[in-house]
Amino acid sequence: MESGWPDFLIGQWELKAVRKNGKRDYYEVLGVSRGATEDEIRKAFRKLARQYHPDVNPDEEAGERFKEINEAYEVLTDPQKRNVYDQYGHDGLNGFPGAGPAGGFDPFGFSDIFDTFFGYRTTSSARRGPQPGSDLRCDLTIEFEEAVFGSEKELEIPRWEACPTCAGLGTEPGTQPVRCPSCNGTGEVRRVSQSFLGQLMNVMTCERCRGEGKIIVNPCKDCHGDGRVRVKRRISVTIPAGVDDGAQIRLSGEGEVGLRGGQAGNLYVVLHVRPHPFLKRQGTDILYDLSLHFVQAVLGDEIEVPVVGGDTYRLRIPPGTQSGKVFRVRDKGVPFLRGNGRGDMLVKVKVDIPTHLTDEQRALMEKLAKSFGINISNNGDKGFLGKVKGALGVD
Repeated sequence: MESGWPDFLIGQWELKAVRKNGKRDYYEVLGVSRGATEDEIRKAFRKLARQYHPDVNPDEEAGERFKEINEAYEVLTDPQKRNVYDQYGHDGLNGFPGAGPAGGFDPFGFSDIFDTFFGYRTTSSARRGPQPGSDLRCDLTIEFEEAVFGSEKELEIPRWEACPTCAGLGTEPGTQPVRCPSCNGTGEVRRVSQSFLGQLMNVMTCERCRGEGKIIVNPCKDCHGDGRVRVKRRISVTIPAGVDDGAQIRLSGEGEVGLRGGQAGNLYVVLHVRPHPFLKRQGTDILYDLSLHFVQAVLGDEIEVPVVGGDTYRLRIPPGTQSGKVFRVRDKGVPFLRGNGRGDMLVKVKVDIPTHLTDEQRALMEKLAKSFGINISNNGDKGFLGKVKGALGVD
């Protein structure tokens, strides 16, 4: 598309746009060529969006990357905006000629040309406002029973807090910040230079006050003007019943203090559950392996099995119970994290076959074998015990 403007002038606008805005090229952001079709742009966007979307990637840098990807997509899929961007770069979308009525600018952009090259820019950069504090993470190891029934824990968290001496202002008590003499309180400095086109003005953030418009003459002796101090804070956290290994608990506002009145960050407590000596967890069910003597399996019995929390449950074993049999004990599992009720306890039977017998025990077993019509050949595992193991499904 012909712009009607000299090539050298367009090139200067593009160079100034890159230096001023500090933004990456939109085609580079999406990883496509400048001649990419709209379909190629959409495919590239979908691929990157799945990688950096905040719902998938909670990292703060990923959130900023997603905003950049979304901004590039909105421009490159709009034919008018894309034409303007291809000709004039980022500044073309902020009021340079060629943006057209769809961009909210005058059709020819003459006012922006003369404001930029011969006049003074009336739009000032925003001052640094409140900034939210950083989030914190704490890893906490808890016992198996604490994860099942819940508990209260106290943590000691090192973090930045507002200085109590100056109330976060950074100045000595009784003093106030003064207006910055370099920018006269605007937070910006304007530098005028001459070019072959006339006066050229650059508006930049004031280096002395960093855009605040104020400077601290008498800094607080405790925080040295930062407005924050490093402290160790004891925080109580409630662990709900039913949490599992790897669960996160968010404590809102318990992270780092925000700057200039910004909201404090959050504290994320990541739970690690210490394994139980003989109980295991499967969702909301608790698993227990019961070692049962083969005589108990054959004749039946009542066995006390351990239940989480230190109690026991009397489990009835019917005669003829096979190895691998699973008994379900209702409501002896993990409480549901959301809602009422509990899971179950699953008791899996493993029949224990004795490996050593006394002479008396062997004689009795051989007599029992004859009563079953089994001929014992005394070949070790191929004899009666081996057949009993085979019948019970035990190797």
